[in-house]
Amino acid sequence: MADAAALAWVRDTAPDGTGFIRAGSGAPVLLIHGVGMNAGIWQAQIELMQDRRELIAIDMLGHGNSPLPPENSNLSDFADQAIRLLDHLGLASVSIVGHSMGALVALEIALRAPSRVDSVICLNGVFRRPEALAQAVRERAAALGSHGDPSAIAATLARWFGDPLPATLASAAATARTALEGVSAQGYARTYRLFARADTEHVDRLAELAAPALFMTGSEDRNSTPAMSAAMARLAPHGQCLVLSGERHMMTIASPEKVTQHMMAFLDAEKDAAIRSSVLLPVTTGRRQTAAAFDAGEFRRALGSFLTGVTIVTTVSAEGEPRGFTANSFTSVSLDPPLVLVCIAKKALGHSAFSTSRGFAINILSESQKAESGIFASKAADKFASVAWQSGQTGNPLIDGSVAVFDCGMEQLVDAGDHSILIGRVRDFTHNGAQPLGYCRGTYVTPGLSQEALAAAPHGAEVGAILENEGRVLFFETPGGFHELPAGRGLGSPKDARSLKGCLAAKAVDAQLGFLFAVWDDAADPSRSHVYYRGTVTAPNPSDRQTRLVEIDDIADLKIADPAVRSMLTRYISERTEDAFGVYVGNEVEGEVRPLARAASSQALTGRR
Repeated sequence: MADAAALAWVRDTAPDGTGFIRAGSGAPVLLIHGVGMNAGIWQAQIELMQDRRELIAIDMLGHGNSPLPPENSNLSDFADQAIRLLDHLGLASVSIVGHSMGALVALEIALRAPSRVDSVICLNGVFRRPEALAQAVRERAAALGSHGDPSAIAATLARWFGDPLPATLASAAATARTALEGVSAQGYARTYRLFARADTEHVDRLAELAAPALFMTGSEDRNSTPAMSAAMARLAPHGQCLVLSGERHMMTIASPEKVTQHMMAFLDAEKDAAIRSSVLLPVTTGRRQTAAAFDAGEFRRALGSFLTGVTIVTTVSAEGEPRGFTANSFTSVSLDPPLVLVCIAKKALGHSAFSTSRGFAINILSESQKAESGIFASKAADKFASVAWQSGQTGNPLIDGSVAVFDCGMEQLVDAGDHSILIGRVRDFTHNGAQPLGYCRGTYVTPGLSQEALAAAPHGAEVGAILENEGRVLFFETPGGFHELPAGRGLGSPKDARSLKGCLAAKAVDAQLGFLFAVWDDAADPSRSHVYYRGTVTAPNPSDRQTRLVEIDDIADLKIADPAVRSMLTRYISERTEDAFGVYVGNEVEGEVRPLARAASSQALTGRR
């Protein structure tokens, strides 16, 4: 940072005794410091901004070279001081940046004299302190005596910078200490007492704030919290909130480059908006955002953290040719009417066909359709030659083997940045019990079953399945009239007769395992564990009388020898009715169900699998 002497600034005094610093050229910006500081605390901002802005840094009443405020002062006294300075300098309007107490003064000026304020930046502003914090501030204000007391200064620095003081903040803390040691004790006390009670001054007035306003604070500021800035931004008609990660109360001197960058981005955006407005150029609706650098690649990676399904979206072109693309930007919109949406990039080869189509189909892919996903994500000339498909009710191509299919008419086409949003009204749909294909962080995932996890299960673990077919569950009937679920020692292979796969193969059962449903240990033998999955099954061989498909409603009447399995099936029936499955973890006596399908709190259960 340059020495003050090297900066092109002028320290001067107004006719009323107000001290101030003036530097730079361009659109004027008034800088108002916080309690205990002075105009010189803005040295870094003046250095960084003076080539593009005219900076006026004021000594608040009771600080620097300015006279004392009244003994029982109000924010209006400080606002009037600043307005007198603007009059003295012949400035009709300015943007205002205020820190802490200075933020309160900045808002007061903007509310009292809106024609004089182009925009406002409130740094580390206070607003409606929680009662415990408010009481602590009031107690500090009441205890103020001789402000030069080293212990009082040390306590202030600890609140601002942390205790112990991080080495990276030592220089900033030294700057703040110098200011605190030099401030008038009487001026500090009078201003701090006002600061202690002024956090509610604008509660009922912020809705009248005409100027665009940025409320910026640090994530680690315990006195001027992010919640305070967010609340002010929400009340201000043209307010924005910005929280700087890792920053504390004195971020203006601790991280001046970062803070100033965001200040300038906001001021530049407001200046550009004012120019567009003055020449009647159209502007986008909504709140303007600061022009800070936006990393599109990192944004894409962040979006990729959301686990989605994978779909193939299809339609028929104007020439009657099937067209399709792979997408994971699919979501339901409405139940009544039944609406869904999917997004397509404007630069996609099929955009023209889809944007002018009367309808489209969304095919949700299964775990076995990774190849189909890759084909439709490519630029292959004839994608449909590699997949089995048929025309749906509306003529759109439907991909065989999909977990679910939604055949839609085009309800609405919405322009959205570099994509178009296709909103479809569902005309017809189908779905089955197959397991869906997932996608996350640039790779396919299979949320249904991890074969590797089962293969690594302890030797001797019982692995079973609740296999469903059109509302019926597969059971094996024993000679004694009891019913058992398919199960074996480990997942195994079709050649291992003792394993689950071997058990199913011996009965010629074609099954597909799905989501994990229950894991428990024997209470008597904790080394023996049980793992059960949900899944689907095709109709079994009708000649095998020991293999039965039992209606869900009839399961409760079956004779089941193992009470743990019986309890697990009771839970299965209940959760299937609500379509809200969970995973049971515990032993056969006590455990916990952790929901999967909806965000409900975990339910501790006894004797239920």
